[in-house]
Amino acid sequence: MSSVDGIDWTNIIKKEARGIGGIGDDNLGEVQEIQDNNIITKVGVVDKETYSIPKNLVDKFDGHTLWFKITREEADNQYKTTN
Repeated sequence: MSSVDGIDWTNIIKKEARGIGGIGDDNLGEVQEIQDNNIITKVGVVDKETYSIPKNLVDKFDGHTLWFKITREEADNQYKTTN
């Protein structure tokens, strides 16, 4: 597993994003874009939800999944953006 310091941010585009520690579905979608301080993810097929999550909430990247230190509920409440 890669630490946050060792993440090559260009390699996480189109990778799965997940929250950790919550109960239930902590799927945060697929990484769409990397900004200076935030990571943009989208989840859903028809009705897509978009999140703009600060990079400092990244826990790790295992080569396939980018893990955040938040739950889906926290992401819904604090980082969900309007399309």
